[in-house]
Amino acid sequence: MSGFLSLDRMGIVFETRNGPYRALQDVDLRIAQGEFVTVIGHSGCGKSTVLNIVAGLLRATEGGVLLENREVNSPGPERAVVFQNHSLLPWLTVYDNVRLAVDKVFRKTKSKIERDEWTRHNLRLVQMNNAADKRPSEISGGMKQRVGIARALAMEPKVLLMDEPFGALDALTRAHLQDALMTIHADLGNTVIMITHDVDEAVLLSDRIVMMTNGPAATVGKVLSVSLARPRKRLSLADDTEYNRCRADVMKFLYRQTETDDPRAA
Repeated sequence: MSGFLSLDRMGIVFETRNGPYRALQDVDLRIAQGEFVTVIGHSGCGKSTVLNIVAGLLRATEGGVLLENREVNSPGPERAVVFQNHSLLPWLTVYDNVRLAVDKVFRKTKSKIERDEWTRHNLRLVQMNNAADKRPSEISGGMKQRVGIARALAMEPKVLLMDEPFGALDALTRAHLQDALMTIHADLGNTVIMITHDVDEAVLLSDRIVMMTNGPAATVGKVLSVSLARPRKRLSLADDTEYNRCRADVMKFLYRQTETDDPRAA
């Protein structure tokens, strides 16, 4: 598999009041362009830390990240992040929240008219064009997350990083946004890394699932390929043999992490 995005023996140590704490050790992973990868594991296993290093928000103590053979050591528009908290500016409209990102990235390369159309195009992608003039306080939590996704996509990133973006939503809204994300990924072919606690979400969305061992010194314990044909329809997957095999594999790994003294057992 090509190394469009490479995590090379990545590790990080945090200084705490009780001394150094090794959160990650020897995290090694290659992600192909256009691949949808989810990272799953128990709380405290360093999932979000991995994502923050790829985003350039943290710097690895050892190893590092290469994107198209260039070292990642700071944030950049080629890596857009969608957090669980939408982080919309409450005094701006839906349109202006997305336009702010568009202006920042494309002010020198797109005209004012082009930036307006690009903003509206990305709102249409997430079906929020009819709410363009509303403010965050006037829309639902699921709609806010749609705007956050539109804002990230509008930066035209090479890698879309998502840190449990649907974790705070009700089950029905979460399902709708999962379906929307699958459609967007199919249309754009973008590279996605998504953090999740939800096994069904991981199997539904992923090309591969990266399972993290427990911390401290968490690492990649197992990588599972999900060979389900796309497009995927959640209702038809309930009795699908491959879907249930993948789900059982992830559940088995996570369960073993809770019952063993060896954090690297798989």
